[in-house]
Amino acid sequence: MESTGQHPHRRWNPLRQSWILVSPHRTQRPWQGEVAQKSAPQAVAYDPQCYLCPGNSRAGGAVNPKYDSVFSFVNDYAALLPEPQPEMASAASPLLVSTPARGLCKVLCFHPDHSLTLARMTCPEIRRVIDAWNAEYEEIAALGWIRYIQIFENRGALMGASNPHPHCQIWSTDYVPDEPAAETAAQRQHFDHTGRCLLCEYVEAERAASERVIFENEHFIALIPWWAIWPFEVLLVGRGHRATLSQFTPAERDALADALKRMTTRYDNLFATSFPYTMGFHQAPVDGVTHEEWHFHAHFYPPLLRSATVRKYMVGFEMLGMPQRDITAESAAERLRACSEQHFWPRE
Repeated sequence: MESTGQHPHRRWNPLRQSWILVSPHRTQRPWQGEVAQKSAPQAVAYDPQCYLCPGNSRAGGAVNPKYDSVFSFVNDYAALLPEPQPEMASAASPLLVSTPARGLCKVLCFHPDHSLTLARMTCPEIRRVIDAWNAEYEEIAALGWIRYIQIFENRGALMGASNPHPHCQIWSTDYVPDEPAAETAAQRQHFDHTGRCLLCEYVEAERAASERVIFENEHFIALIPWWAIWPFEVLLVGRGHRATLSQFTPAERDALADALKRMTTRYDNLFATSFPYTMGFHQAPVDGVTHEEWHFHAHFYPPLLRSATVRKYMVGFEMLGMPQRDITAESAAERLRACSEQHFWPRE
């Protein structure tokens, strides 16, 4: 079967052990749906109304220090709390199951400059963020009761970001959430059956095929995964077998900074806009088990479809049946490969 053909077909996602429907012929359909506003980069380096800018008061009343690099704090409105939670009352039916959830939610500001994004930061600035991610990861993992650490960034109002200041969130839980749990099961099954890492093999296959690869450096490869659901979804994978961020060498951290800079710049240049996305790292649980099967990677899930103002929604058959996409992974990769790595909005 030609991967770039125009016929409807299904593709298998080995990380989630699920299928996606691909319908390339639908890219010709006219669009009369919602058109969103184009998102321009921020123009001010300091916003006195921003609760993440240095020296400003946050919504909960705390005052930020006048930080000049990265800055982290416990989320003032955390979804999870670190204190042990009370047991739930017995339900009237065995189908009505609940259990306490405990966790720690933190915010990490990337830079004091309100106007920046990862795409407009320098590699040394991004490297400081990576070092901070690792420091947070190791500190939280040492608590002992945490089982998973999820680092993620919601970039842009279309992805629900409540503040444009460059920042991410770190949610840590006393259980392994559904998505990394599913990836753990898939990777473990593959490792048990073959004795090889699933993503190591996958990277080999994608490098050989080349048509979905956007770019690579010495230690990372960025590609549109074979099973991509979002139009310009990207998988950023380490070329070396590492289970967690804390296992990276200094050279690998430099390469990750380079890859994040290049990928986010290409995104912005695709539609000449501050490109929205949800990005997160998937790595091995911190549950006391040796996870030989785990391979560190990052997912980028961006919502833009045809332009800076037309977005993709997951509705209808995709919610009730299975995920479906029109733009093939190959054509999306081709468009991102063609994008410059010089940002369209140069930093002064």
